[in-house]
Amino acid sequence: MTRQVSVTRTIPASAPEIFALLTDPEKHPILDGSGTVRGARGGNPERLELGARFAMDMKLGAKYRITNKVVEFDQDRLIAWRHFNGHRWRWELAPNDDGTTDVTETFDWAPARIAALMDRTPIPRKNEVAIRKTLERLARHFGQR
Repeated sequence: MTRQVSVTRTIPASAPEIFALLTDPEKHPILDGSGTVRGARGGNPERLELGARFAMDMKLGAKYRITNKVVEFDQDRLIAWRHFNGHRWRWELAPNDDGTTDVTETFDWAPARIAALMDRTPIPRKNEVAIRKTLERLARHFGQR
């Protein structure tokens, strides 16, 4: 069983421009299409790198805080983070010759501690909808209508 959902969209910006946004935790609320990311917590690194931990204020019904760890990193190409449950959010960037970048965001619950339980919930389907909205927000951030 595949335990991930991915969406790709061409964004009108270079991979380094997009990567700079993704590696700045303060900017994550700008991108979030799920409506759950409220803001970055104090004490986060200015820029994310492999092994960095960063905390976000969240709200899904109730307010809560989540701490993530960067678990994959390739400058201007790939960044992924996970939290205590183990599922990952991955961003892959593929630059195009015309200056645009194909951005793939993936929600991967295969490594989650409760993957089998998540298979039975609407969470993966809801995350696919949120990913589409996130990529739309990213495109608008860089001027695409």
